[in-house]
Amino acid sequence: MNQNNSGLRRIVRAAGHSVNGLKACWAHEAAFRQNTMLSGVLLVLAFFVAKNPPQWLLLVFPLLLLLIVELLNSAVENVVDRVSKEHHELSGRAKDMGSAAVFVCLVLIGLTWFVVIWQNFIRHI
Repeated sequence: MNQNNSGLRRIVRAAGHSVNGLKACWAHEAAFRQNTMLSGVLLVLAFFVAKNPPQWLLLVFPLLLLLIVELLNSAVENVVDRVSKEHHELSGRAKDMGSAAVFVCLVLIGLTWFVVIWQNFIRHI
């Protein structure tokens, strides 16, 4: 095994690639910036909405999942655009599926937040 690709050095390099990916997504993808800002606002609100640590995790987990899915969706879109800018049914389908994955995450966030808010605030009125 090559010494340059093992141990701590490999971990540091992998972390550098991850940071580069986050920077690129932030710089080139408006949807990622929007979803990051939404997640940031909801992350702060989660401290006021949740009544205990498990509820807080329940509110925050789908926010992180949204960012993961948005990163993967952006990666798919970049690869499709790299292959060809021509319209192709499969390329369009791949992009639509990535968009649908982001939409499902947004629905998950909405449902999760609705249930916790209902349980903590509305149900008792």
